[in-house]
Amino acid sequence: MASVSVSHLILFIASMAIAASVAGVFTSSIGELSNAVSEQGLDVSSDVRTDVEIISDSGSGNIYDDNGTGTGTITIHVKNTGSETLAPVPGQIDLFVDGTFASDYTVTLEPDGGDSWRPGDVVRVEINRNLDSNSDHRVKLIANGDEEVFEFNT
Repeated sequence: MASVSVSHLILFIASMAIAASVAGVFTSSIGELSNAVSEQGLDVSSDVRTDVEIISDSGSGNIYDDNGTGTGTITIHVKNTGSETLAPVPGQIDLFVDGTFASDYTVTLEPDGGDSWRPGDVVRVEINRNLDSNSDHRVKLIANGDEEVFEFNT
């Protein structure tokens, strides 16, 4: 009779030890999952509040300037139409010209510069790129997850 009680006690202690270790693993895993969901929520919130529009006129002759030195410049104006304040710096914006990543460009807050691209503000983006004349071109702009495409003819 005593041997049955001892074996039950041993099984009870073993099951409690296993349950405690499993609970510890679940607690840390749930904590990490909660932090990941929180961070993802902040990223999605920032992406949702970001909206930009290219406001340049695609029919204007001011989009592309081939200054005769072998280096042309594409100039577009982009307005922050969202509620998120952005930084008017090249790292904030990704650009593709005719499907090729553009790394040689400048971003200037209009009309007088500055370091905060607030809602309603406009930036001038100047991309150094040689383009074929009398042909169609595309500029794809990605700012904080928001994508815009601008088509023009040189």
